[in-house]
Amino acid sequence: MSVLCPCGSGRAYADCCQPLHEGAPAASAEALMRSRYSAHALGLRDYLLSSWHPSKRPAQYALETGVKWLGLSVKQHLQTDEEHAVVEFVARYREGGGSAQRLQERSRFVREQGHWYYLDGEY
Repeated sequence: MSVLCPCGSGRAYADCCQPLHEGAPAASAEALMRSRYSAHALGLRDYLLSSWHPSKRPAQYALETGVKWLGLSVKQHLQTDEEHAVVEFVARYREGGGSAQRLQERSRFVREQGHWYYLDGEY
């Protein structure tokens, strides 16, 4: 039995975000963004840090405790040139027993030496 990927692609985790979590390069900025969402859902802090561009990566990063990630919707993926892309998404989550919340972000990505990295985002 295969487990569906948390990123909402409809594919099995083993065929979607897991290879990226294990070191494979993302084919696109959208694939990297989806893998970062899955990393939040699965508590993979080291992956989140390693997929963050070194120029913007925080020295420390703590995962949110008590957060349950409920779903991801990609609104736009725009590759502006060979090395830059923007992905706009909405992620739904719930903290503790509270009501569901929405996080909408327009994220910037850069590709260096064949690897996509998250730069930053605007809410």
